[in-house]
Amino acid sequence: MGEAVELEAAGRTVRLSSPGRLFFPERGFTKLDLAQYYIAVGPGILRALRDRPTTLERYPEGVTGENFFQKRAPKNMPDWIPTAHITFPSGRSADEMCPTEVAAVVWAAQFGTLTFHPWPVRRDDVDRPDELRIDLDPQPGTDYADAVRAAHELREVLHEYGGLRGWPKTSGGRGLHVFVPIRPDWTFTQVRRSAIAVARELERRMPEQVTTAWWKEERGEKIFVDYNQTARDRTIASAYSVRPHPHAPVSAPLTWDEVGVAVPRDFDLATMPRRFAEVGDVHADMDDHAFSLEALLELAARDEHDHGLGDLPYPPEYPKMPGEPKRVQPSRAKKT
Repeated sequence: MGEAVELEAAGRTVRLSSPGRLFFPERGFTKLDLAQYYIAVGPGILRALRDRPTTLERYPEGVTGENFFQKRAPKNMPDWIPTAHITFPSGRSADEMCPTEVAAVVWAAQFGTLTFHPWPVRRDDVDRPDELRIDLDPQPGTDYADAVRAAHELREVLHEYGGLRGWPKTSGGRGLHVFVPIRPDWTFTQVRRSAIAVARELERRMPEQVTTAWWKEERGEKIFVDYNQTARDRTIASAYSVRPHPHAPVSAPLTWDEVGVAVPRDFDLATMPRRFAEVGDVHADMDDHAFSLEALLELAARDEHDHGLGDLPYPPEYPKMPGEPKRVQPSRAKKT
């Protein structure tokens, strides 16, 4: 696997052991390739992670080995990487790493981190999200092209409700993510309520193509708008994160003109550095904006008042939430 090497990451030296360890056997990519990738796209992934509590998705032996999600900051983490104290829905809490420089990303890659899962908050206020994240998740029988059609309609919905602007990216799989920078004025519950309002409006406009059904047995062959990705402690892979698939895809930021032209297979550990060198971070201006959720919260209130559409189920590990409907699979509920 070779002797340890030292890499320069934006002015800081990071030691990388076993640089020749194969992380993606199908493509021949090593741990060194992974670390060098993150240096190459450093300004982009740092923009996506800066000051955010971040969960690490680690594959110490590579993509074919065992993996785990590390929420708590590793005990051996250097003191130059700051942390934030966050609270989980269970009431437990932990200190999570908050990257503030590219070297922190490379340091995490040294320990087999492929994918970075940042919270939608900054470390100076961990209870007020500054991003509304919409996850367009293709269900069996649908594909990326279906997610593209939903994304373009979603763009119109966002614009109509508060003049919101979303920044799209591939998930690294078959789906699409659209992130909207917002003012950190609302709680996780309010941001989730806004996501549900967006999802329901999109479902009304595309009833044969889009669903908000939490239970898989009710979704059908549609794009599921996963509103629970906005719940506390639910995270989405960051832009530029490498995803744990054999061909080493990455979550690629896109311009709206590219949505439907580019496909997920275009972006991987080898191609993204070339793209980044040519066009830079196409989401670089995200932090220059901060939108309001007032129009979406008004839409949510109208849905509830006029149509009786209240809350939707939370993930199974959450405590019962106020106003939440029964958290039971419909087929089982009928039997009961």
